[in-house]
Amino acid sequence: MEKNCKNCLNFRKVVIIGCGFVGAASAFSLMQSGLFSEMVMIDSDRAKAEGEAMDINHGVPFAKPMQIYAGDYDDVKDASVVIITAGANQKPGETRLDLVKKNISIFKSIIPEITKRDFKGILLIVANPVDILTTVAIKLSGLPENRVFGSGTTLDTARLKYEIGKHLDVDSRSVHAFIIGEHGDSEIAAWSSANVSGIKLDRFCEMRHHFNHEQAQEKIANVVKNSAYEIISRKKATYFGIAMSVKRICEAIVRDERSILPVSSMMHGEYGIEGISLSMPAIVGKDGIETQVPIQLNDEEIEKLQESAKTLQEILAQNEI
Repeated sequence: MEKNCKNCLNFRKVVIIGCGFVGAASAFSLMQSGLFSEMVMIDSDRAKAEGEAMDINHGVPFAKPMQIYAGDYDDVKDASVVIITAGANQKPGETRLDLVKKNISIFKSIIPEITKRDFKGILLIVANPVDILTTVAIKLSGLPENRVFGSGTTLDTARLKYEIGKHLDVDSRSVHAFIIGEHGDSEIAAWSSANVSGIKLDRFCEMRHHFNHEQAQEKIANVVKNSAYEIISRKKATYFGIAMSVKRICEAIVRDERSILPVSSMMHGEYGIEGISLSMPAIVGKDGIETQVPIQLNDEEIEKLQESAKTLQEILAQNEI
């Protein structure tokens, strides 16, 4: 196993805290990825963690060699990445913000257990509402902000690319566009910076014989925003999409890709926003967030971003950390 003696980190070790639908799906996705050689699963229900580890282990012969086992908080000490998915599930009719009080309480029990182990790795927040919980994790942990960030709108952005690709009948990987702001109802589709392989989106749409730009954009943005609600109404939970988002973020960290991903990180005056975590494009590598990336936004998008931040700040102010 690779170790950095200076920081006592095992760069091939990941810990997942929370073995519900999202945690288990993330573990399965990471097992298949081959990114890590050791994965520890922690849950308040030890038997649940053991069962998930056993089940996923049985697929290892079809993937890459890997140790997968249920553990406890002592296992976080030398992990390079700790992923927190633990939290109350979003139920039909609930918004992500409805989960705030319950999940802040859960974080107050989890974060101190991590920090008391002198954790030197990256803390990836996946539980919802992810932007508020990222802010909470930063404040509770006292860790450097570049090492504490959330999955943010990585999944929402993938949904946006998928819907644009479907609309234009092109490979979604050729679509370059971001959802920014809250991972939730106030999220913003940054249309002014969207393009397909360098061609401005409106122009590309016209090449594909689509001309009602505003109508199409509104429809696509609403589909993306409501995707989770639609899935939850049908199957009670969402987990595969976010699991693949977790894998993508871990790829950027483990491989030091310096990829630009829309993750949730603390704002310090960008676009006039201060003291709250929001999802914005950022360069992600082995040390976490290197820097946020200022993308082109028009005045309306900036105003909506500020409103999104205000919504989150008001919710956070109602809850003691």
